[in-house]
Amino acid sequence: MMFLLLAAAAACATSSSRGSPDRRALLLDPDNAEWRRPAPPVSQLTFETTRGVFVLELRRDWGQLGADRLYNLARLGYYDDTRVHRVNKGYIAQFGLHGDSAVNAAWKNRYLPDDPPRSNNVRGSFAFAFKAMPNTRNMQIYINLADNTRNNTEPFTILGAVVRGMSVVDSLYSGYGESSGSGVRQGRQGPLEYGGNAFMDREYPLLDRIIRVTVSEVRE
Repeated sequence: MMFLLLAAAAACATSSSRGSPDRRALLLDPDNAEWRRPAPPVSQLTFETTRGVFVLELRRDWGQLGADRLYNLARLGYYDDTRVHRVNKGYIAQFGLHGDSAVNAAWKNRYLPDDPPRSNNVRGSFAFAFKAMPNTRNMQIYINLADNTRNNTEPFTILGAVVRGMSVVDSLYSGYGESSGSGVRQGRQGPLEYGGNAFMDREYPLLDRIIRVTVSEVRE
């Protein structure tokens, strides 16, 4: 019962902050101290999508810098009303491009220093994507749809795993494959960054949407 009350309070606080007229101003200001709050030791990020709900469990001790970034992006609504732009069936699902081109511009070069690698890409695990060079994690998250051991040679930092709704993740629309922007290394995301949701909805109307994300702390 106590856990349910804590989760409900966290969800209400998140909803309240998102109703503020200052929300877009906050998204356009990556230097605001709100983006640097430390994540709890364990938290759950609940993603409401057009396919249903899935939940990521985020563990701070697996990568503090990445966990703090993801926690705050989720907590402050960065992923709300965004598109799951890359789903390669049997490989990965990826999201993190914002629907507002001005927000994408504000965050474009806000790279994170690397955490120690934890590159065990088992099915359901997730991490920040990065360019093929150090210290280039940003906002894009990939979820492994299979045991992708071929990626274990690269220094990804796995931050947690899907703990509910893996069937929802599996069902995300994959018909565009790598053609709808692909990954951060392929150099084809510019039109999505500059055009935002308007471009993605026009050119790739079947992409699934993240409606909103709520965050709750897990008491172990």
